[in-house]
Amino acid sequence: MDFMYIGIKLITGFIGLWGMTRLLGKKEISQLTPFDFVSALMLSELVGNTVYDKEVKYLELLFALALWTVLSLTFEKITQKYKKLRRAFEGSPAVVIEKGKLNVKAMRSNSLDLEQLLMLLREQGIFSLHEVAYGIFENNGSLSILKKSPYDTVVRGDLNLPDEPVELPVPLIEEGEVKFKELERIGRDEEWLKELMKESGFKQIKDIFYAEWHREHGFYASGWGK
Repeated sequence: MDFMYIGIKLITGFIGLWGMTRLLGKKEISQLTPFDFVSALMLSELVGNTVYDKEVKYLELLFALALWTVLSLTFEKITQKYKKLRRAFEGSPAVVIEKGKLNVKAMRSNSLDLEQLLMLLREQGIFSLHEVAYGIFENNGSLSILKKSPYDTVVRGDLNLPDEPVELPVPLIEEGEVKFKELERIGRDEEWLKELMKESGFKQIKDIFYAEWHREHGFYASGWGK
């Protein structure tokens, strides 16, 4: 095995990847779009498969790196100039929580299920949908949140308020099905739930996509959306 030849191709691949990264701009991993992610995978495969393959000549490696860089830069410039193309290739942010209600249609079109949404909320320190006015599912898979004004961050110590016990909200309905174990845990029954449901404007349990109850905030329910 020609170690010198492998070393030259490895150094070339390293410099090529570094140069292409500088040309395309700095991005954190969390900011990568689907195209950026696929491009990174393709580059790693391209360099990895050519470095140790004796059949692949040095000039072929240079050509592959140069061509991929040109294609990526061209794609980047075209999508920057024509926004419609960028939305078609990379998608656009989706409003999955609108005016405090879940937009189930937007969630489904982005393959976002209820558990994933709740997890993304918890990652931002939000444990109840009571607090959220708007939620936008970004192209990179993150969730941007606009809280309702009463839930803007305020430190209780700044207002000289006494400490209060903290409790998690209790999920009662998920995708039209009652969580009876949770009802039993808080000492309530289905009739109590139906009363709260009617007060919120819902006639049947199956009409509710998600509902929760919190001792401080009360009952929250969201239908199946638009």
